[in-house]
Amino acid sequence: MLTGRGYSKTGDVPSSEYSIRRDLRALLRETAQPVAVVTSLMPAHASPSTPHALPSASRFHGATLSSFTSIALDPHPLVAFSLRIPSRMAASLSTAHASLVVNILSAAQPAVAARFARPDLHADPFAHTPYALSAEGLPVLSGALGALSCRLVAASWPLHDLASLQGRDWAEDAREPWEGDGVASELFIAQVTRVEDVPRLENGAAGVEDDATRSPLLYYQRTYATTHILDQSNREK
Repeated sequence: MLTGRGYSKTGDVPSSEYSIRRDLRALLRETAQPVAVVTSLMPAHASPSTPHALPSASRFHGATLSSFTSIALDPHPLVAFSLRIPSRMAASLSTAHASLVVNILSAAQPAVAARFARPDLHADPFAHTPYALSAEGLPVLSGALGALSCRLVAASWPLHDLASLQGRDWAEDAREPWEGDGVASELFIAQVTRVEDVPRLENGAAGVEDDATRSPLLYYQRTYATTHILDQSNREK
């Protein structure tokens, strides 16, 4: 809602900027977005008695991404995504060059997307989600359309601090903290180090058909969807 002097009730945001956000949000609802879950390890101190122990499931963390895209293939394969802050996932990727897996979900996995999107409702999503481990010991979710093992190319970029994005001051301790009323996010750019062989779901698991695991899961108009191929007559018009 707008108030006098061209400012909105969402905070000290000029009405023109508020309307841009509103219109962009409405437009993006009409565009289908791929759904992905990023998995990583929560930082933890190694136990002195078992310094080389394999990571336990309790140390894994996963989150459904609200944005994910490929940004380059050459000369380096790069992907990007953003995370809201503060969050446990952002904390798990707080070190430069951290390892992670981006699991691109299939149409068989709307429940998986919901599970990793709501930590308040699903405290241990890995307990109900089959997975295998990558060479780095990170979860690769069974039944995904594909999975990318990645390594961050640098520390994240704070998207609320345009000064740092414009190159005026890249020092992490010089970044402006977020003090607004809205949601703040950080941008993560990662280099793909390997395209994983995704484990299949067990036959008949939850009644899932093989076709569903070969189709992408999309988020469209505030719900989960998938694709279908247009017939030839429509494509030629």
